[in-house]
Amino acid sequence: MEEISTLSRSLVSRLNALERRISGTSSSTLVRHATRNVYTWVTEYTETKNDHWVEEGRPSPYERFPKRAYIAAIFEFLGSEERVVWIEKSRDMMLSWSCVAYLLFNVMTVPQRSALFQTQTEKKAIQLVEYAKCLYRRQHRELQAAFPLSKNIDDQSALELNFANGSRILGIPGGANQIRSFHPWGYLNDESSFQADAGECFHEALSVVPGKIIFNSSAGPSWYADARRDIVRNEDNS
Repeated sequence: MEEISTLSRSLVSRLNALERRISGTSSSTLVRHATRNVYTWVTEYTETKNDHWVEEGRPSPYERFPKRAYIAAIFEFLGSEERVVWIEKSRDMMLSWSCVAYLLFNVMTVPQRSALFQTQTEKKAIQLVEYAKCLYRRQHRELQAAFPLSKNIDDQSALELNFANGSRILGIPGGANQIRSFHPWGYLNDESSFQADAGECFHEALSVVPGKIIFNSSAGPSWYADARRDIVRNEDNS
C-alpha cells in the first residue's frame, strides 16, 4: 500500500508539473498573439464599456471593438510613421476609445514609456483615463499578469494608471502650461475644438513629446479646424 501511495504521489506531482508547463506555454502564446498589434488586442482580448447599453438594447455594457475595416484603418493610421495625427471625430466610430487604446497598448507593452491625455477639464481627463483602466481591467488575466500594475488599480489616482515596468498613463485638463513639466512618449489632445489654447498645446507638445502626437476632435470653428484644413490643403497641393 505504501508503494502504491508513493507512486500515486509521484504521478500526481509529475501531472501537476506537466500542467504547469502546458499552462505556461499556453499563456505565453496568448500574450504573443494578443500583442502582435493593437487591432488584435482590442477586437479579441479586451472590452470597452457602453454606458447606454440598456437604451441601445445591448446584452451587456462590455463589448469588444467590432471587427470592421474602419477600425483596422484607424489603428493603421494611428500606427503610421506620421508623428502628428489629426482626426475629425465621429461619435459612432469610437475614436476617443481608439486613441486611448493605441496609446495604452504602447505604454503597457513597452517599459518606461508614458502617455499624456489632455482634454477640456479634469473631469473629462479622468474619463479618458477611465477608458484606459476599463481596457486594462477587461483584458484577459494572462495579459494582466504579463503587464502588471505598480499597485492595485483601485488604489491608483483617478488621473493615473501606473505599471510595474515604469510605464504610465496620466490625464491633465486643458492648458498649455499643464504640459510643460512632462516629457511623455505619446500625447492625446481630445476635443481640441473646445480648448481655447489648443494651438499653444500643440506647440508645447511638439517640444516635449518625441513620439506620437494625436489631436482628435469633432468639427467646429476653432484653431483645430483651421489647422487641420491647412494641413489637408498643403498635402493636396504638394
